[in-house]
Amino acid sequence: MALSLPFASGQIVVVVLRDPRERIWGRLLGLEASGIALRGLELTPWEQVLTLVKRGEDDQVAIGTRFYPMHRVESLYLDEPSSGVPSLSQDFQRRSGRDPQAFLTDMMEA
Repeated sequence: MALSLPFASGQIVVVVLRDPRERIWGRLLGLEASGIALRGLELTPWEQVLTLVKRGEDDQVAIGTRFYPMHRVESLYLDEPSSGVPSLSQDFQRRSGRDPQAFLTDMMEA
């Protein structure tokens, strides 16, 4: 029996990677046994990202389309609010004034 996963292409997710440890926030493009494809960015400079986007300097944000092999994936979770804490998407929208889905859409897709 196949396991029903709550992940679908286009959803905003957070991926925790190992070797090296990284947290990536992005729009899921694909999920397969071999790995995860997404368009996103590292969460380490979150405050700087929000500042740049709010100032209209999106071109300074290191956003990209990437494939991460499954052996590097420690966990994958939906970007959703939890215990009264807003999701990263909600935080992004509130603090930058921009739609996170539109921000994470590849220019070639638009």
